[in-house]
Amino acid sequence: MTPGVRLDRIDMKILIELQNNGRITNVNLADAVGLSPSPCLLRVKRLEQAGFISGYGATINLQKLGETITVFTEITLTDHTKEYFIRFEMALRRVDEVVECHLVSGGYDYLVKFVTRGLTHYQSLIETLLDRNIGISKYFSYIVIKSPIQKPGYPLPVLFDI
Repeated sequence: MTPGVRLDRIDMKILIELQNNGRITNVNLADAVGLSPSPCLLRVKRLEQAGFISGYGATINLQKLGETITVFTEITLTDHTKEYFIRFEMALRRVDEVVECHLVSGGYDYLVKFVTRGLTHYQSLIETLLDRNIGISKYFSYIVIKSPIQKPGYPLPVLFDI
């Protein structure tokens, strides 16, 4: 939690409502959380300034736009020094096709989610990363066949007992 900022039940309700519908009007949001519009707007601004709300956006249906593939890739680095982790993460930040990157515990170092135009595009991307010598020792790729469950947000009521 952010130092100096305490969230109450109304703040959490605001976060839940905004996560479900980022385009909700302030009047409707205020009504949903039991506030009048002015105090509701002040709370939203406070939540934004404190970093609890990091942005607003639209969920895009990629299938409507054309063919793409999603690939989860396990990546192991050649060395486990701070410099290797920094170099690898900085390099991946510049790859548009990387949509998620997680440092994990277990049998490999990173789990990276790529979205590409197809298998050839993915393979070319991986070869480019290997050629750039950013510390990749080995990698394993898992092509997503189907994504039967994709939730747009976090289960805030369950995670924080609301």
